[in-house]
Amino acid sequence: MDVVDTPTPELQTMSLGLYDLVHFALMAAGFSLLAYFLYTWASREEVGRRYRPAVYAGLCLAAVATVSYLVLFLKWDTGFDLQDGRYLPNAEARFTGSTRYPDWAVTVPLLTVELLAVCSLAGARARNLRASAMAAAFLMILTGYLGAQVVADGRDRTALVVWGLVSTAFFVYLYVALIGAVRASLPHMGREAAVSLRNATIVLLGSFGVYPLVYAIPVFVDVTPAWSATVQVAYSTADVIAKVGFGLLVHKVAVLRTAEDVRGGVDTHPEPVWVSNVHESDGVLPELGRVSSSAAAAIRGEHDHHGHDDHGHDDHGHDGTHGATRTARDRS
Repeated sequence: MDVVDTPTPELQTMSLGLYDLVHFALMAAGFSLLAYFLYTWASREEVGRRYRPAVYAGLCLAAVATVSYLVLFLKWDTGFDLQDGRYLPNAEARFTGSTRYPDWAVTVPLLTVELLAVCSLAGARARNLRASAMAAAFLMILTGYLGAQVVADGRDRTALVVWGLVSTAFFVYLYVALIGAVRASLPHMGREAAVSLRNATIVLLGSFGVYPLVYAIPVFVDVTPAWSATVQVAYSTADVIAKVGFGLLVHKVAVLRTAEDVRGGVDTHPEPVWVSNVHESDGVLPELGRVSSSAAAAIRGEHDHHGHDDHGHDDHGHDGTHGATRTARDRS
């Protein structure tokens, strides 16, 4: 056992500047996640039913992460005592590190669900990949937690390396599985949706790379207050990118694919679909998706320039004013 002779990473004495820097990072990340939760909730109806699981996964992970950052902020605020111009850690400070892992154990698997929900995989293949990706994501976090927090309070270099390598194995599987799912899905969607899905994948997997880099630092260098502050800022930044930045891109993919399904007659959506002020598809009510195009035109109340519909009835006849609200069965 190679235990480094330095304090536990979270129990470092902080200067005023470093303490305030972490304070700012935690607040900014928490507010960003709360804003993302509210945005996702308000815009959830923009996404068709087929891709709604991505929205639900995003809402769940945003809620969990927001609460997690509230706890982190409170622990940081109460975990240090100001003495002689420095912030000295107390027992509460330990939770500023250990609180992140339960958050990640829930939100990282949900990130894989969010991505796979807008891919084109279906049936048993989709279910099996979703289950294996969620399991790999959870085990990646759990094994990293053992090395960084449990064994010798995260100060055993041997444990850091061993558990880090185990975590990396799940990390690599996750990369391969998600990239494979995205590559298989790109040919089955429009160009704009494909570009957004590719960008979302790059953002997610790129931000994932921050965590093992920060994890590995204690293996090579001694823990210092500056290092501890850098860890908090790096984790907070990566969380915002991986959850908010990625989530917004996935939402765009879901909206674009909803419009594609409406245009292709695969699904219906009650309202027009707009993306960046571009009209992607018209609104199609579920009832109109089950009737012929001529009947749908009559139900919408589309008439010729003489004020008569396709069946020759005037606007005030039995098939006029009231016909626009009738279903296909009523009209037959």
